[in-house]
Parts: sequence; C-alpha cells; structure tokens
Amino acid sequence: MLTEPIKIALVDDHRLFRSGIVSLISNFKGYSILFEASDGEDLIRKISPKNKPDIILLDINMPGMDGISTAQWLRNNYPEVCVIVLSMFEDAEKVLAMVRIGVKGYLLKDAEPQEFENALKRVAGGEVYYPEFVTRHLINSFNESTPDIKLNGRELEFLRLAGTELTYKEIADQMCVSARTVDGYRDQLFEKLQIKSRVGLVLYAIKNKMIEL
Repeated sequence: MLTEPIKIALVDDHRLFRSGIVSLISNFKGYSILFEASDGEDLIRKISPKNKPDIILLDINMPGMDGISTAQWLRNNYPEVCVIVLSMFEDAEKVLAMVRIGVKGYLLKDAEPQEFENALKRVAGGEVYYPEFVTRHLINSFNESTPDIKLNGRELEFLRLAGTELTYKEIADQMCVSARTVDGYRDQLFEKLQIKSRVGLVLYAIKNKMIEL
C-alpha cells in the first residue's frame, strides 16, 4: 500500500540555502517539498488549509517577520503543523523561546545530512528532536526557575505518566478520567510551572526526580 509523502515547507531568506535543502531532501525517501517561503509573511501568504505542509523547516533570523514570530503565528493558526528550527546559533534565549512555543525539532544549519534525516523521521513519527545543547539549555533554565511549587496527587500522577510514551487519551484511560480532565491537569501544570510543552513537563519531572531516564 502506497503512503503519501510527508509534505515539507521551507522558510528561509537565503535562496541558495533553500536550494541546498531542497536538493538534500530529494535524496530522502518519503518526503516532498510543498513550497518555499522567504520569511514569515511569505509563508502566511502561501499556507492555507488546502496547501498545508506536515512539517515546516524554519529559520530564526530573517528580515521582516522572523522565526520566533512565525512559530508563534503557526502555533495559533496551524497548531497541527510540526516545526523544525534550522539555525546557525545555539543562543540559549532563542532556543528556549522556540521550545516554549512548541517547536518539535531544532537543528544547526551545519548538521550532518544523516542527523537532518533522523530529525525529519522523528518529527514525522510524532516525536521531538532536540540535540544535546538544546536539552542542556532547557535543564539550565529549570535549575534557575522558582522552586517549591506545590502539586496535588493527581497532577503528580499525570506528570509521571506524561514522561512515558502514552498518548494523552491513554493517560486518561489509565487515570480513569475523561480526556477533558487530563487536558485540565495539563493546562494547570502549564500554568503552575510556566511551561508550554509536554517536553517541558518531562524535563521538570526529571529534574525533580519524579521520573528517571
């Protein structure tokens, strides 16, 4: 049975770099380039419900509407689209801003093709791909955060289950509550811990020894 290729959009203001990425992706099986855009505003003009990529490869530093603003717009308007950041920089502030928005992957532009393909596979499979330096920034940011946050028993149970491979629906089944109730636990924790992604919840749980790697 033939499966549809994963549709990719590339947003970067450097035309030569875009050409190189398009050429690279053409060597990977199971992917197709839906469109290219030069910045966030160009992306907004080209994306639509009928012209929607599965994954967007997004540069951070672009003139006009930059990557952070673009990622936030995508989160608000197309939250189902996965974003992988392509950047020249390991800047902690920008890395953390992008992860908090909810990007699914982060790659440096000088990454090896094999790492690039691995990141695409992971994100296309519903996972995230963060290199070691991203995880380091995240853990450091939690070390600097305010301690002694009080969590109730159900929040702690949800937090431990969030560190597994269970989907939110499966977590709801295991906790014997509705999916809506689980969404409530998640949103409460996002608010209490000032976190905006499941990855953030897992890192918090690891830091506080609620789960082990």
